[in-house]
Amino acid sequence: MSFPSIETIIDFLEPVNTYELSNDEGFRDVQLGKHIAVYEEQFPDLTGIDIVLVGCGENRGGGIPASGTSAPDAVRKIFYSLYHWHQDVHVADVGNVKAGATLADSYAALRAVVTELVSHGKRVVILGGSHDVTIGQYQVYAAAEKIIEVACVDARIDMDFDSVVPADNFMLSMLTSEPNYIRHYSHIGFQSYLVHPHMLETIDKLRFDCFRVGRVKEHIEEIEPVIRNANMFSFDIAAIQHCHAPANRLTPNGFTGEEACTLMQYAGMSPTIDTIGIYGYLPSQDEYELTAKQISHMLWYLMDGVLKGKEEAPMSANHHFNEFKLAFAELEATFLQSKKTGRWWMQLPDETYIACSYRDYVTAANNDIPERWLRAMERS
Repeated sequence: MSFPSIETIIDFLEPVNTYELSNDEGFRDVQLGKHIAVYEEQFPDLTGIDIVLVGCGENRGGGIPASGTSAPDAVRKIFYSLYHWHQDVHVADVGNVKAGATLADSYAALRAVVTELVSHGKRVVILGGSHDVTIGQYQVYAAAEKIIEVACVDARIDMDFDSVVPADNFMLSMLTSEPNYIRHYSHIGFQSYLVHPHMLETIDKLRFDCFRVGRVKEHIEEIEPVIRNANMFSFDIAAIQHCHAPANRLTPNGFTGEEACTLMQYAGMSPTIDTIGIYGYLPSQDEYELTAKQISHMLWYLMDGVLKGKEEAPMSANHHFNEFKLAFAELEATFLQSKKTGRWWMQLPDETYIACSYRDYVTAANNDIPERWLRAMERS
């Protein structure tokens, strides 16, 4: 094994039974199940692996007593059966985090596993579990005292002061605890009728950004820079329309399945995101495995995004970028456009660059200040 220290996390993990997932028939050479390095009897060699899957079916934080592996395994069953198109993207599956005696124990076990994997430069995908498992995901960074940006996709903002269910209010502690390691938080896809107006005011006072689902659907490409800037990505399936994800019993509205896949593709393209969580899936509430299929398709598009991200040149390779120097509203800034992927960045007064969109460039070229630039300056 190339990473001996990873052996320390095996005690927290249950291996995957691929025999059950393949319906006793096995997988064909063209299916992902034949190409994923799976922890069955031996922990896989993670050399050259781009994405590591970790199951965490902890649901007690959602008010559901049982915690097991049914949700991650239901997604695996579909994901493994998909066709393998991305030969240069390598995936490993290290099994499921064992449920702890308490909810806090489960968070700690997940943190230990993901911390070890991230320390070896791996991008980790957590298959949840109720949405509060995001706490365990965040603790990876808090324990390392790493300042991060977080992007979260959810129909609600889980800061319900009146609820005792962790999945309804875990954002309170995550965003306001001291010390806090979240430099910026972006909430993507909230549905106004599910969010208390004062909650949006609170988020705005913290200089965090919230994007209503309608605004995202109108110009979804504007969310790519938001996700590109993040380090941690959390996705609650409650953000997906019920007809595309029947296990979402919260609302009939939200993102289509295709839009959810696009957002996940953006996460794969990001050079800075190293943990991704997909939460809120209960197989008992699913119909015809459609939600498991939806999540597995999102994972396929994550691989597609990782492949596209590999095509991007490093910022230091100047010859791979078009440079545009603009003066707008008595300010000056440099915009960069990648010749390889077409993505954009803009320079702040401290000479750092943040991800932006073509629309931001056009706004500046018309002598207006892009909102993304203003928000970044407010936080600096």
